[in-house]
Amino acid sequence: MNAKTARPAGKLWIVATPIGNLADLSPRAQEVLRGVDLIAAEDTRHSSTLLAQYGIATRVLALHEHNEREKSEGLVQRLREGAQIALISDAGTPLVSDPGYRLVRAAREAGIAVSPVPGACAAIAALSVAGLPSDRFVFEGFLPAKSSARRAQLQTLTGETRTVIFYESSHRIQECLQDCADVLGSARHAVLARELTKLYETILDGTLADLSARVASDADQRRGEFVLLIAGADGNADAALLAEGRRVFDILRRELPPSRAAKLAAEISGAPRKDLYNA
Repeated sequence: MNAKTARPAGKLWIVATPIGNLADLSPRAQEVLRGVDLIAAEDTRHSSTLLAQYGIATRVLALHEHNEREKSEGLVQRLREGAQIALISDAGTPLVSDPGYRLVRAAREAGIAVSPVPGACAAIAALSVAGLPSDRFVFEGFLPAKSSARRAQLQTLTGETRTVIFYESSHRIQECLQDCADVLGSARHAVLARELTKLYETILDGTLADLSARVASDADQRRGEFVLLIAGADGNADAALLAEGRRVFDILRRELPPSRAAKLAAEISGAPRKDLYNA
């Protein structure tokens, strides 16, 4: 086939799917998923339920974190040959704490058009109902699974003034909330959105201490998928955070020299060490 008769390059469509309620799949997303040559899905078994709901019979290929690197080259070649391919994740917008980055990057580097079909995103859905400042926010995805690494990551966010958004799983949510309270300060305001758009959707708000206690006392609040939103620190080191740091410092200095107590209290609470020592 010569250049004059070559088939135009295809297009990679990034299609958002519902985060819970299947009725949230947009008409345009349905049209694209029906019209493409192939759907690359994070979990074909999971996606089959959604596609069957809308009578979409397009061929589906598994593309997940374990095979994305090896599959991307073949998919880009198909795009070069003119194929239309849609990328979907299990729920929400692809690439947001989901696979797809390598494929999108490879497609763009190959000069392939990449087009979004917008829709649900759990982080944005939670932010829209949280009642926390939404003009500036930062998305951190999933925190590390181990408490020590999780606390270290949280420590880097103690001075963050924007609303911070995390995803968390059911088997770690209780420990995560406790670590957040310990590092960021138990009085920090937060919102916990669970099972958004699903039958048992709940949205809790209060201090991190409040949320930690509520989740610890109610097994139902430890089920499902979670978005945790935490208010940013106040401009002057966050008064609540400093208060928590002073409380810890007062306990530690009964047994330790002030400099050592201030250092440990800062690591535990996230309050600035210098402020604690001066106090």
